[in-house]
This record gives sequence, structure tokens and C-alpha cells, in this order.
Amino acid sequence: MEPGGERELRQRRHLPELRHQAAEYYRSNEVPQRLKEALNATFYLRPPDLYGHLADAPTATTVVQTSAMHHKNEDKGSLANYFSKFSKPPVICKLIGRKVLDGVGRPTLEVEIFCTVKNHEKSICSIVISSHSEILENASPEAIDADENERNDSINRALEWVNGSLNEMLRDLQPADQCKADELLGEYFAKKVEEEKERKAIEKEEQEAAISAPAYVPALSAVTPSGKKKGVKLGKKSSVAEKPISPAEPIEPVLCGSIAIGGLSLAVAKTGATINNTPLYLHLALMKHDPDLPKELTMPLPMVTLLSCGKSSSGKLKLMKEVMLIPPTELTVKQGIERLLEIQKQMMRLLDPVSKGPSVLKRISHLGCLITGCDSLEQPLILLQTACRNLGLELGIDVHLAINCAAHELMDYTKGKYEILTGTLKSPDEMVDMYVDLINKYPSIIALIDPLRKEDGQQWSNICNAVGSRCYLIAEDAAKSISKLVEDQNINVPKCSGLIIKYTNQTKISDLTELTRLIDGQRHIAILGSPAGESSDDSLVDLAVGLGARFIKLGGLSRGERVTKYNRLLAIEEELAKNGTLRSGENHEFVDFAEEALTVEEVLDAFPTTEQDPWPSEHSQPLLAQDQNPVSLHGSTLHLNEATNLDPSIFP
Repeated sequence: MEPGGERELRQRRHLPELRHQAAEYYRSNEVPQRLKEALNATFYLRPPDLYGHLADAPTATTVVQTSAMHHKNEDKGSLANYFSKFSKPPVICKLIGRKVLDGVGRPTLEVEIFCTVKNHEKSICSIVISSHSEILENASPEAIDADENERNDSINRALEWVNGSLNEMLRDLQPADQCKADELLGEYFAKKVEEEKERKAIEKEEQEAAISAPAYVPALSAVTPSGKKKGVKLGKKSSVAEKPISPAEPIEPVLCGSIAIGGLSLAVAKTGATINNTPLYLHLALMKHDPDLPKELTMPLPMVTLLSCGKSSSGKLKLMKEVMLIPPTELTVKQGIERLLEIQKQMMRLLDPVSKGPSVLKRISHLGCLITGCDSLEQPLILLQTACRNLGLELGIDVHLAINCAAHELMDYTKGKYEILTGTLKSPDEMVDMYVDLINKYPSIIALIDPLRKEDGQQWSNICNAVGSRCYLIAEDAAKSISKLVEDQNINVPKCSGLIIKYTNQTKISDLTELTRLIDGQRHIAILGSPAGESSDDSLVDLAVGLGARFIKLGGLSRGERVTKYNRLLAIEEELAKNGTLRSGENHEFVDFAEEALTVEEVLDAFPTTEQDPWPSEHSQPLLAQDQNPVSLHGSTLHLNEATNLDPSIFP
């Protein structure tokens, strides 16, 4: 082997010759002349991004291509790529907001972002975000009109913000800086909230001033023509609920126009991913886990809605707004969806055995699933058992079930009970017993969504203790808004196994990353869910994969706006498998709430030290008598049987 010193000496000897060859090579291809022309033209233009201009200049490209014809082993874009290294990063130069239609024909918001890239204005990406309001089932015409007016006002206000003040605020921001973008959006939103509070305060003062102003009042205005005072009707008892229930909590107000905040935050994230030539899901995973990005990503399990037997159906059953299928964890997403499609076809044959299909297809809901009327709680489950049996499948092994109960829609506040079937009412405690019996009979049900109202906190705790070790108890409507959850840092109100997260309103990408970290840290599961009025934008799937959601809830396998997302799910799985970064599915892990851990401090307080008597003192006795319901734990936990090696049955 030639010594390093001799090799370096030989290279130095040949350096003058190599320089002469290089000069002759470039001169023969007119490189100096072309570069001189490019630099002279650039001087008069004085572009803000000099190197970006040189990398993008036609003259430079011509030189490179001409040279490459004589030296084919060189990269055609070598000179342009070299200058690109010194060019300025792309920055946002313009936002455009548009009013578009969602999957059911209602107005929603589209945001398009333009960036300055090498001195040129380029459209990078656009997103469509769904509005916050849900589709009202069996609502009065007045309620529907009010919802439409509110939606239109919100979209119009969002358009004013995006095309006006937000356009100015985000100009010259690097889209890769998501934290800065979300910080600016958060400050903007907080300012708008304060402005709205001030406006309402002034409006209230004006109303109070108008009421307190002297006005002519007839002497007998407070007395009815019969001479009796208004208000109480004698001899008639008022209807009282059999058992007092907690009143419905007031709906969290949604600031008109807040959809602009969520739309822009998502658009910035997608723009940053596009500029970095990175898939959105990977861009989001880097944001959440940086710098500890896992080597593999897990695909979320799809919750596919097959049947709707809720209030909008023709039967007596109201409880099951969505009956969903979940493929087993050992299947890929592709294999799972193929299996669920076969079950859906079989269900169509069972529901309409005479017709070959068209009449069944007329009963497809906005959720992309079949609407069917049932008259008992078990009827849809028996139908599913039959469909699976016809295909040689077994519920609980080859496919699992989840039920969206939407209990908040079933409460009859005049009677203080849930109307699960027409004319059949149950108290919150009776609902818990009913669910326990149902899951005992149908163990294939591994998830219940909104089995109770959020106000029934004690019953949520009871049902978690009863079946939480074998069934996920998921809060959707029963959960707080994302901003509240992030602010409170407590996802266990009410007590549950996990949350369905819907990206809308003022939610920002940074809120989602923080919330999913919080959920992961509290042994809960995250489910990314699509709103009722969904659009064809498939960013939700990237959010679910990138943020590590356990499930994704997209509705049924019908309607274009929903099938688009399933196709995106399949594409991501294929891409991860091709790159060798797809993690195999993990088994379901349930929390045994009844055996929930005590904190280390509680364990130490509950046991005497060696100097004490062998039994707890009077001071420590109240600790054992406290409510044994598990609580949300932010710190480490310790199971009795694991931490102490003592039989937990000795505790009351």
C-alpha cells in the first residue's frame, strides 16, 4: 500500500496539470461566459435570496446541462444544488381562505398557504378543516336554522381573519417553525377572546341600562284578567324526576371564527412537511418525539362503523348510534379492512335478502354506514353474529365490536332517565347494570363510547370498576374540549379509559402533541375521530399515525370523503412496510380500575413502621376508609400485589 505522505506528494505534483485541465474543460463549454452573464443579470435584479436565484437561474442550469453532456457521470443539478445549500429557507408570503363545502354540503373552511421559495411565490399546500358543530338528528327546523346561521357566521368570520390580520401576522414566518406559528396563533386567539368578553360586557351594560330606564307600566300588568297572580296554577302538581340527577353542564362556548386557528395550524404543519419533503405523519412524529423518534411506527386500528341504530333509525332502539367493527391486532390494516368489507356485504344480504342491493344502499347515513331499525338491544348484535357465522368468522376472535352509545342524546331530563328504547327508561345506575350484563353476554364488545353523560361521574367510575379490565370506556362528547384538557392536565374527568380527539376549532398542532403525551403518560388511549360533517381532506390519518393513536374512527366504508381517508391509511401502511419502519400490532391492554394502584405515599401511610404496633394506628385508619375509587395519577403508581407482595384482600 502506498504511504499517505507519498500519495499526497504525487497529488501536489499533478495539481497544476489538473487545474489546467479544469480551466480548459470549463472554457470549452463556455462556463465562465455563462456565469458572467448570470452574475451580471443578477446584480441588476438584486434578488433577496441571492443563492436561491443562482440555483434557480436558467443560465446556471444551461451551463450545468451543457457540461453534463460531456461528463455524464456528474449530477446534472450539481451546481444548482450547491447554490441551494446557501439559499434562504422558504417563508410564508400569503394565505388564502375560502368557503368550501364538506361531505354533506355544509360550508366549511379551506386554507391555502403560499411561500417564497428562491424568490418565487409558490402554492405549497391547502387543507380543509371540518366545522365544530355536529349534524343534529331529529332536530326541530328552528334548531337546524340556528345551527346553519351559526356555522355561516363562524366561517365568514374565519375568512376575515385568514385573509386579513392573520395573513399579515404569519407573513415571513418559516413554516418549519411550528412552535412559533402556534404561539402566534394562540396569542391571537386569546386576544380575540378578550375582545369578545369586552363586547358582551358592554352589551350587557346597555341592556341593563335599557331595563332600568323608567317606562309606563299598566297598574294591572302583573295580574291576570281573573285577578290571580301569574306563575302558580293551584291544584296541579309539578312533575318531579323520580331521582335527582346532575343537570347538564353548560356547553363550552365556541368563539365565532375560531376554526381559522385550527385550520392555519394544520396548514402550517402540512406546509413544513411538504417543504422538507417529508410525509406529514413523519413530520408530526418528529415534533412529538424529538429527539427520540422511535425506529418504527404503529398503525392505528380502524374502528369501522357498520350499523346505525340510534335516534335517526326507524326502530325502537335508540342506544346504538354506531355499531363498529375492529379487526384483530394480528392483521394488517389492509387485511382487516378486506375482512370488514366482507362482513358489510354479508350484512347487506341479511338486511335485504330479496333485493340485490340498491334499496339497501339508499339507507347509507352521513357516517358512511347502514341505517337499520332494531327493536331490542340484542337484535343488531345477533345480526352481526349471523353475518360472521356465514363467513366462518367468530366474534371476539376474528373481529371485535365497539358501540357508540351517545348517551347524552338519550337523557329525558323531565324524568331523569335515559330512553334507550322507545318507552323504556333507565336511571344512570340501571344503565351501569345494563352495560355489565351486555358485556358479560357479548364479550366481543371491547369498547363503549359515551355510555353515560359526563355529568354522571359516579356511574362512570362504577362502570370502569366493573368492566374496565376487559372493555375500553371512551369519552367523546363526555370529554372536555382539547384546550381545557391541555390547560387542566387531567384527562380523567370523568374516569375513563381514553378519549376521542377531534381536530377542529382553535385546536393547534402543539395542543395535540401535548395532549397525546399526557394521554400516554396516564395509561389511557387516544382515538382520532372525524366529525359528522367530514371533508375529503385526509390529514386526519397522518395525525393519527404521527401522534401514535391507538384507534382511528372514520365512519363507514362508504361515501367518498370517508373512503379517501381509508385509502390514505392503506397508503401509509404500505409506505412504512416498504421502508421497514412498520411495527407489528400490539395486543389490547385494558386497565383494571378495580385493582388500580395506590400511590407510593398512600402505601407507606397505610402500613406501620417497624417501631409501631402491627396494626394501623387510629390516625392511619381514615386513609383505609377513604373512597377506593381510582383517581387520575400524574406520578408513578404502585400495585399492591407487585409492590408489597402482600395479599390485597386484607384491605377493606
